Amino acid sequence: MKSVVVLMALMTMATTAHSEIIADHNAVAQFDDIPSALFDSIRDDYRFFYGHTSHGSQIMTGLDILVDEDPILYARPQFHEYGDDLGHTGDTSWVQPTRDWLDAHPETNVVMWSWCGGCSDNNEEGIATYLAAMSQLEIDYAAVTFVYMTGHLDGSGPDGDLYRNNNQIRDYCVTYDKVLFDFADIESWDPDGNYYPDETDACYWCYDWCAEHNCPDCGSCAHSHCFNCYLKGKGFWWMMATVSGWLSTGVDDPVSLSAPTVRLEQNHPNPFNPTTEIRLTVPESGSGSLSVFNLAGRQVAVLHKGRFKAGERIFRWSGNDDLGQVLPSGSYFCRLRIGRHEKTLKMTLVR
Repeated sequence: MKSVVVLMALMTMATTAHSEIIADHNAVAQFDDIPSALFDSIRDDYRFFYGHTSHGSQIMTGLDILVDEDPILYARPQFHEYGDDLGHTGDTSWVQPTRDWLDAHPETNVVMWSWCGGCSDNNEEGIATYLAAMSQLEIDYAAVTFVYMTGHLDGSGPDGDLYRNNNQIRDYCVTYDKVLFDFADIESWDPDGNYYPDETDACYWCYDWCAEHNCPDCGSCAHSHCFNCYLKGKGFWWMMATVSGWLSTGVDDPVSLSAPTVRLEQNHPNPFNPTTEIRLTVPESGSGSLSVFNLAGRQVAVLHKGRFKAGERIFRWSGNDDLGQVLPSGSYFCRLRIGRHEKTLKMTLVR
């Protein structure tokens, strides 16, 4: 139960306002709403570390199918692919390679890890170990976006272990505002909205669908049908568009890419003693929070919670917690959340 206890401790950094990002079959359906200019922005702004084996390669194959459709618009972002996956029950061997890469390549700002079959033969404790490890990485590398994933379908259906384990991951991501690539959900629905709860990763419904529709060919999609890979490629782009701050409205008027974005500037002075200023810019009024966390992920101070007015504001922090107690020297993280926008900066307090 040790990993469950650790996970519960890490959960204390969650807030009540939800801004989770879930790339599932509904996200895939919104792919065509993504503004064209945003694809260039994602390529410019993000560098990826992706640990995967054959099943995880389906996302990469899907991205390549889209490149075949439009080599300029859908050109791949910059990836470093690492040949491993999330393993099986309690396996955390993937953590150290992640740390090694991030320490050596600070320009990397998105980390993804996929499952192979390890989500199917897992249990509650093993999934908790995975979630705790991901949460600790998020604390230690606050400027990096970590993408959680569900495991691929295995035919065991809604009463099987896979569904239980996937739902544990989903529930955590929704409750604690994570970014989730819902691998299994994308495999479970066809574009007409038909649900296949007993499907496997082979995606047999894809064959029936493509017999009646014009589907792209890719030569080979590991363990599956090319259309399954294609949908996952679309899901990836939607996920990153949403991480970038774009909100698909589900209608013909998505948020404009040219609209100003939320900004959180580096605090000044930094390092500081006794007081520092935190400057932020909010283009439109909205509800959210500006909070400070220690290195253990515990929220120590709330600088603002509620409605932010549009415009620029400056907040001052004196290095005290919410009870007025003086905090020790060390590193702290300031996190701004407004809607789906999230910005984090690292501050150093020197007594």
